[in-house]
Amino acid sequence: MQKLNNRKWESLLAFSAIILVVLLVNLNASRWFFRLDLTEEERFTISEATKKTLASLEEPIFVEVFLGGDLNAQFTQFQKSIRETLEEFQIYADGKLQFEFTNPDEVVSESERSKFYQQLVQRGLPATNLNEQIDGKMVQKVIFPGAVVSLGNKEKPVLLLKGNKNFSPQEQVNQSAEGVEYELITTIRQLATKTKKRIAFIEGHDELTKAQTIDMSTTLEEFYWVERVKIGEQPLESFNAIIVAQPKSKFSDAEQFLLDQYIVGGGKAMLLLDQIQMNLDSIAVQGTYAFGYDLGLDEMLFKYGVRLENTLIQDQQAGRIMVNTGRFGDKPNIQPRPWPYYTYLNTFSEHPIVRNMDVIYGKFISTIDTNIRSVGVNKIPLVFTSKYSKVRKMPNMVSITELQKEMRVKESFNRQNVPVAYLLEGEFQSLYANRGAPVGFRNKEVKKSGQSKLIIFADGDIIRNDFDPKTRKPKPIDFDESLGQVLSNKEFILNSLAYLTDEDGIINARKKQITLRPLDVIRAKEERLYWQIINIAIPVLLVGLFGFGYNWWRKRRFTRF
Repeated sequence: MQKLNNRKWESLLAFSAIILVVLLVNLNASRWFFRLDLTEEERFTISEATKKTLASLEEPIFVEVFLGGDLNAQFTQFQKSIRETLEEFQIYADGKLQFEFTNPDEVVSESERSKFYQQLVQRGLPATNLNEQIDGKMVQKVIFPGAVVSLGNKEKPVLLLKGNKNFSPQEQVNQSAEGVEYELITTIRQLATKTKKRIAFIEGHDELTKAQTIDMSTTLEEFYWVERVKIGEQPLESFNAIIVAQPKSKFSDAEQFLLDQYIVGGGKAMLLLDQIQMNLDSIAVQGTYAFGYDLGLDEMLFKYGVRLENTLIQDQQAGRIMVNTGRFGDKPNIQPRPWPYYTYLNTFSEHPIVRNMDVIYGKFISTIDTNIRSVGVNKIPLVFTSKYSKVRKMPNMVSITELQKEMRVKESFNRQNVPVAYLLEGEFQSLYANRGAPVGFRNKEVKKSGQSKLIIFADGDIIRNDFDPKTRKPKPIDFDESLGQVLSNKEFILNSLAYLTDEDGIINARKKQITLRPLDVIRAKEERLYWQIINIAIPVLLVGLFGFGYNWWRKRRFTRF
């Protein structure tokens, strides 16, 4: 009996010790905050830059997501990804972020629902048609895969459904889920930031005019202070980044020196350069010769490790131009025809600037030679042509008639994935390190090397907007009228400048990768009974065995007393 009492007290003491340890652990754990993401691709982990932005919020942010209602499996998972991301945002925002999901279909009246749809479109959220097969019938639903972020009396729409249309719908939705964090935090920071960084369009060399870049400039002004300056009239160092958009005349020695010193001194630059003098209006009926520009930048770029070649790229993924194919009665027969110098670019690297991006539309693109020694500079290709490309050396004849014939010869398009845009980053060596400053700057100290970033795209037309001949209004550069296709020209410019100017590195949130694990539908159907038995019968059997074993152990233990 005494032995039984001793065991009883031992059990009570052991239980009390366990309770005490649990209490002490909880009291101490409350002082430290940590979260563990055990998923293989770290889908619940947000970047340090995102955490920093959320922690620095001074005013409450409200996010209303309009992707709600009865969705298919893909969009249900997408909705779940958005919710999970916002829940993570809430934790690091310290109570300054709230969100809710709204189902536009909850509006009972059809007329009121239509009115609500129109209001969402006016707020910047385009509708998406979702086609589903239900009970053997194709049913079309209207969904709004986006959100509106509000801060005080300011609000901004966020389109969350993106991705490369070259991939399957399932992959596009998955790409969109990967980009949810970046899209949301970029908008939040835009609303919360009270000071903007400065961007300059360089002028003075027949670059694209203010009118020709008005569409892009208007978008940039939502994020930056945008100015147009001439080199030498204002210190380039006062700008966080500069854009050189399609210059056509030569940079002087003094201008090249100031540009070099800006880059070597840590300034960030985006060069959108046409190497060949060519546009559609200059091509005569019988053709015309295309010559190279002398921009005076060759030596500087060569020092940095790149060289624009005197070439033009043709591609099977060609845009359309209107061509007179003959007469139709008493009128000319104008028909759209593929023009291989107008190129759809939808092959990208995995760099955050271009990851999961849709198509970019370029015109008269040249090739870039990077087989040049440049110690300390990392050259990262960003954008490529398709698998069926062709490179023509210039000067050469460019003729509409000849090119239409050449388009049929698929064998001649034997170049694959030619890179047309590069990111250069690292330790840049100045062109003037060993030669000294030009006349007029001899008393100026020459910066010989320095860390910087430079993006070069062998086409200036990606930022150029045309004008509607009837309304005289600028056409958006992110939409192709000939195919009715949304483009990513504007997104590329925005992402590039974000990468160049963002010291916190928010754009690295675009690196997030969610692995698709599609279900084998045929195998699942064939093995349905087998997996039902495993998932239902085996757990019940294990519980029964455990109960039987536990009762047998108790009976055997206590019968000894």
